[in-house]
Amino acid sequence: MHNWQKFWRPTNLIVTCFGVGLIPKAPGTWGSIFALPFAWLLTSYGGQILLAAATGFIFVIGCLAAHNYGIENNNADAPEIVVDEVVGQWLTLVLVPPEFIVYLAGFILFRIADIVKPWPANLVDSKMKSGFGVMLDDVIAAIYASIFLLMGLHISSIT
Repeated sequence: MHNWQKFWRPTNLIVTCFGVGLIPKAPGTWGSIFALPFAWLLTSYGGQILLAAATGFIFVIGCLAAHNYGIENNNADAPEIVVDEVVGQWLTLVLVPPEFIVYLAGFILFRIADIVKPWPANLVDSKMKSGFGVMLDDVIAAIYASIFLLMGLHISSIT
């Protein structure tokens, strides 16, 4: 099977977010950027509940797809897998209003948390070599990012 034929397989489309993960420089950052307009659309048209539901759905689909992709490619956490960034970015934004500056702050905070991988995200990243592990470390990073984002919004509303 040629590479371009493999690209069109559902698993590959899901994990790479329709090819975004194949961008050679900083695929995780591009995956997070890819997630932003969809988060805004979901929240604008269906509220935070729709964004939360979509996040949960994509988490489950992402676990399965990342697991299969990892087996097929002998790499449980290949850099082109960016569906985890989508879930992490959406989770970071699920409790905040769809406003440009808030989403920008959420993007920056999530990227920092995803790169730094604070405990226990670093433990999950190093020990859980599965689709679930790929997705879970970004969920943990998103929880950290969300906490800092909510704290920032709270502090800015006081002053």
